[in-house]
Amino acid sequence: MSESIGTRHETSLHRDLKFCYTGDDGQTETAVGGFVADGINANGEYIEIQTGSFGPLKKKVKELASYGKLKIVYPVIVSKHIEVFNTKGRRQYRRKSPRRGTPWDLFDALVYAPELPLVRGLAIEIVLVDAVERRVQDGKGSWRRKGVSIHDRHLTAIHERICLKKPADYVCFLPFAGKDPFTSALFAEKAGIAVDMARKALYVLTRIGLVRKIGKEGKKLVYRAVPAKKTTKNSQNSSQLRTTT
Repeated sequence: MSESIGTRHETSLHRDLKFCYTGDDGQTETAVGGFVADGINANGEYIEIQTGSFGPLKKKVKELASYGKLKIVYPVIVSKHIEVFNTKGRRQYRRKSPRRGTPWDLFDALVYAPELPLVRGLAIEIVLVDAVERRVQDGKGSWRRKGVSIHDRHLTAIHERICLKKPADYVCFLPFAGKDPFTSALFAEKAGIAVDMARKALYVLTRIGLVRKIGKEGKKLVYRAVPAKKTTKNSQNSSQLRTTT
């Protein structure tokens, strides 16, 4: 059986999540309009697994969402083991990566398509997972990894899922409530994240109408949260991250 264009370069992590979200009664690699969705589940919801930037999805998302409900699944690796092999397939060593992903990683991808949450019928689901990354000492990888190439990532566990169905759901990323003004530095401090990540989050939250710029404090932009009643008719969501197991 020949592989399709959609599966030719996918990782095992991508494939495993695709089958997980489409289920036994769903389908994978489904042609819709001028695109191919990763799948469709038994409820008729289109599924798109995205492990990188959302930028390339702008046109595809609008097209798929015009045919029915669409869910973008964004995996965040909260625990990763790295296995390094030689070119003959013999494992040299295994270690645990010190980096732990968080739901905030979504903004690394969403910053390149900040208005996607406004697309009607689109849900973005963050799924927190464990994975194993396979690397090979082939001399073709990044200089940072001393030539070691990343060959694949495998899903080993699924923990929590955070489903964001409408712009108001992103209120869960606001670390404080009220009308007090704040800068990206204060936002970062309250959220416990880096300032660079705070800037990305604020860029997205501003574009979807949850935050607005109100001026400057020296060279720093000053923001204020938009009152919930002005963001959407259905804005009674919890200010905490909603998760299911």
